[in-house]
Amino acid sequence: MSALAFALVALLLVGPVPALLARAAWPLRAPRAAIVLWQSIAVAAVLSAFSAGLAIASRLFVPGPDGRPTATITSEIAVLGWPLWLTYILVFALTLLIGGRLAVAAVEVAVATRRRRAHHRMVVDLLGECPHGTPGLRVLHVAEPLAYCLPGVRSRVVLSEGTLSALTDTEVAAILSHERAHLRARHDLVLEAFIAVHTAFPRFVRSGSALNAVRLLVELLADDAAVRTAGPTPLARALVACASARTPRGA
Repeated sequence: MSALAFALVALLLVGPVPALLARAAWPLRAPRAAIVLWQSIAVAAVLSAFSAGLAIASRLFVPGPDGRPTATITSEIAVLGWPLWLTYILVFALTLLIGGRLAVAAVEVAVATRRRRAHHRMVVDLLGECPHGTPGLRVLHVAEPLAYCLPGVRSRVVLSEGTLSALTDTEVAAILSHERAHLRARHDLVLEAFIAVHTAFPRFVRSGSALNAVRLLVELLADDAAVRTAGPTPLARALVACASARTPRGA
């Protein structure tokens, strides 16, 4: 019964619950609380899936004829029978596989993202200009309005000349505040965790609702920081001006 309960909870947390929460309106008004809730749902889903698998696998140690837990394969098969023993083994192997996929996905996402960012940081350092007094800012000679940040130990905020020419000083301040809020709060680490979980689970089980919702919520948090700095109108104008630009992968 415990394995069935854990399995039902895991299925609910990877399917209906994210779908319902993604359609709710209140997260847009409270993005910080919504992100914490999304993180709690993701952790609970992973733990429930593991718990279901381990609860089923624990049946391999049912008491034998002498009342003691079975300790050998032959004694387990003698008590459970071949079909039930193979089922428990398959569930246990599947649990280990999911755990291994999650660990591998987390490492792969972290390594690939940091390698991509390091290369991109090197490019913008070579091609961009560093305005006086702002070492973490790079301005690219691009006519299209463009603004993004590169998180990490050597973080960068990247703007284009098109952004500086199209926006007023207050609107530029709003954009800078938005990007620096991403860097300060390390929103990239929040997204990495959700990307790893999304990648680890099979396609027929996982849902893109959580990842898409968290991507929107971290943008709302950065918007809130920019509003406190420059006000809503300058931020809105800056967002509209930069809306058509595409953010590079890893930024």
